[in-house]
Amino acid sequence: MPPGKTRSGSRRGALRGRRQLRQLADAAPGGPLLRLCVRLVRRPLLPAVRIWRRNIQLRVVAATLLMSLAVVLALGFVVIAQVSKGLLDAKEEAAQSQAAGGFAVAQEKANTPSASDGADAADNKVGRDASTWMNSLVKQLASGGQTAFEVAALGAGTGEQAPASQGVKGARASGNVDPTASVPPALRKAVNHNTGTFKTFSQIRYTAGTGKAPEPALVVGKRLTDINGDPYDLYYLFPLTQEEESLNLVKSTIATAGLFVVVLLSAIAWLVVRQIVTPVRMAAGIAERLSAGRLQERMKVTGEDDIARLGEAFNKMAQNLQNKIQQLEELSRMQRRFVSDVSHELRTPLTTVRMAADVIHDARVDFDPVTARSAELLAGQLDRFESLLADLLEISRFDAGAADLQAEPIDLRDVVRRVIDGAEPLAQHKGTRIRVLGDTQPVIAEADARRVERVLRNLVVNAVEHGEGRDVVIRLASAGGAVAVAVRDYGVGLKPGEATRVFNRFWRADPARARTTGGTGLGLSIAVEDARLHGGWLQAWGEPGGGSQFRLTLPRTADEPLRGSPIPLEPEDSRGNRARAVAEAAGRKGAAGGSGTRPDGRAERADRDPIPPRPAVTTALPVPADPTALPGNGARVVARPAEQGPAQEEGPGGGR
Repeated sequence: MPPGKTRSGSRRGALRGRRQLRQLADAAPGGPLLRLCVRLVRRPLLPAVRIWRRNIQLRVVAATLLMSLAVVLALGFVVIAQVSKGLLDAKEEAAQSQAAGGFAVAQEKANTPSASDGADAADNKVGRDASTWMNSLVKQLASGGQTAFEVAALGAGTGEQAPASQGVKGARASGNVDPTASVPPALRKAVNHNTGTFKTFSQIRYTAGTGKAPEPALVVGKRLTDINGDPYDLYYLFPLTQEEESLNLVKSTIATAGLFVVVLLSAIAWLVVRQIVTPVRMAAGIAERLSAGRLQERMKVTGEDDIARLGEAFNKMAQNLQNKIQQLEELSRMQRRFVSDVSHELRTPLTTVRMAADVIHDARVDFDPVTARSAELLAGQLDRFESLLADLLEISRFDAGAADLQAEPIDLRDVVRRVIDGAEPLAQHKGTRIRVLGDTQPVIAEADARRVERVLRNLVVNAVEHGEGRDVVIRLASAGGAVAVAVRDYGVGLKPGEATRVFNRFWRADPARARTTGGTGLGLSIAVEDARLHGGWLQAWGEPGGGSQFRLTLPRTADEPLRGSPIPLEPEDSRGNRARAVAEAAGRKGAAGGSGTRPDGRAERADRDPIPPRPAVTTALPVPADPTALPGNGARVVARPAEQGPAQEEGPGGGR
């Protein structure tokens, strides 16, 4: 499938999706309010979206930034996790080793009391001696830490503070540590109900008077017995402050390095993409200037890489294109000069032949019937030859850009009346009636009356010629900055695709069809050039067996660009519009419970003959203009030359 069709198909799909979203939003509760909110959110984002879609360098740099950021984050998480695991593993190993030594020393001291403790002391002094021994043990064990750890002792089965008179059941700790708050309940429960060494991570909390903040720590605990054989819990609390500082240092280092890496990669991507995008942008700009007619534009080529070869190929293409265009222009000039010279040179012998033919034609009453008929045929063909020669001269003036426009304010109603008066004999011969709609009010525009009359004469004569004896309707309208005249017939119509070829020179819809007026085949070509000269549009619509409509749209003021036409190109009585109207009416009847039948009992059909019956009167009210009817419906739009003003869409050029 060609790229253009792919883009148009995707664009139609996107528009269809937007319509469906709008319908869903309208159907939902609060749909209009939701759509308003979406519009308010989208409006400030549209410039950024437009820049994002048009700037490939921005997209590449942004993608590189996001991907490098994702890689740096993933790498940072992995490194931090590994470093944290290593630090904690080393800390746990050292802490367990140190705590095991402390537990062994404590149990050894409990098993071999000193002589000063008095082994045969009275029973009422045992609790006091055990309490003193426990305080001394905690201080002695903590003194070997030198702030590397703290020691806490809790009575078996309790974590509450108890007086010293109650033996070892009181909680004791070194370094102003709050033992009950620093040792987690889960660890105390594990130590109380099991044998062996247990550890967990917690926080060291100090007493209220110290003013120290809690610190992360590793707590190791074990169940031991005192000098009296009573159980108690001994805990070692190892602060993780240094490990936390080391981990924070690693995090800050990785964050700083990652930031520099992301910025560096983005800068590298920007530089690399710039080296590629800059020549592409240059080529795009030069291509736009070439399309505007500046054929001498070339790319600047440096180096021998792929971009340089692309630039050389582009310059060769531009050079060959310029040569071909110059050759075609020269050939076109020669052809135009040939047509113009031949047309001018033929005028002199044609004048002589015309004079001789007039003499023979005037004396045909004295000839025999065969010679008299020959004289009549000679006069008729000379008339056609003169018309063809005049059309060729007019076409040559258009091709040479020498056509002159003499615009002045005119009322198109007067022009239409003159055209109807001239076409009335042919209409009577064909049995056709010409009706005019929308002529109740003036239709004023700055235009060349001679050229507009020539355009409308071609349209009306063609409509009568191809109208199969049915009515021809001429509709006038004006709205905004535009005026329009549409000529509608109900004859043979146009086949699909013929609306774009009907303005080609010497083109005929049916070559075998007999001509009553003996046209030259250049009428619509000249008409479309006249419309282009005014900065207007000449468009065609038709359907097989349903007739056709030609619409001439002119700006109300000279040099004013057209934005629309007051008359829709497809008439209201076309088969398509009537089928849609019938379908809408059937839908309304179905929603209201109607039967979908006419009063006479017959079912309504959407494919009825689009040709309306002749009205009893020829005067009709003007049809209101539709200023929003834009060009389209399969017809091409005529563009005015670049040297005469803003260009519209390019249109057809030829004859019907």
